Amino acid sequence: MTQEFRVLLLPGWENSGPDHWQSRWEARHGYLRVEQDDWQWPKRGDWMMRLEEELLASPQPAVLVAHSLGCLLVAAWAAHSRHTECVAGAMLVAPPDVERADMPPNLYSWRPIERKPLPFASLVVYSEDDPFCDLRALRTMVDDWEAQSISVGEAGHINGASGLGEWPDGLSLLRGLMATARS
Repeated sequence: MTQEFRVLLLPGWENSGPDHWQSRWEARHGYLRVEQDDWQWPKRGDWMMRLEEELLASPQPAVLVAHSLGCLLVAAWAAHSRHTECVAGAMLVAPPDVERADMPPNLYSWRPIERKPLPFASLVVYSEDDPFCDLRALRTMVDDWEAQSISVGEAGHINGASGLGEWPDGLSLLRGLMATARS
């Protein structure tokens, strides 16, 4: 028997604009974007509570598709929630290093990065030239989260500015993750 999942999109700081692959996936595939009250000054605790509310609103397990700060949301939520069984897997795309000295003050409440192992199937998708996370910091997060990882080469921050369009390769990665989560 094949288990179906809800796919929840978790955008990063300032949300995902119309050219972002998350927005395209939402429009084309009907995935649900988890809306936050404040995209400009995100508070980790507020975002965690909103994710928890959305996960508890349905008995159907979810697969989380996070971009940028949304990746750190998944890690923080998983470390503190008593409802991690609501999540079958997570695709974490372009996690940022908010512990860097040059991060804007809007993101200070996300320090330190939560580094506990993720209790569900997890895939970190990263770019070799992401301006918001160097490869050393990225590898540390992947190891700490005990996640699988895959490089997409040089694609910047893997966002709307990266020119990925609907990003079919990302959709294939998501389908692979969902197949893993089913087994």
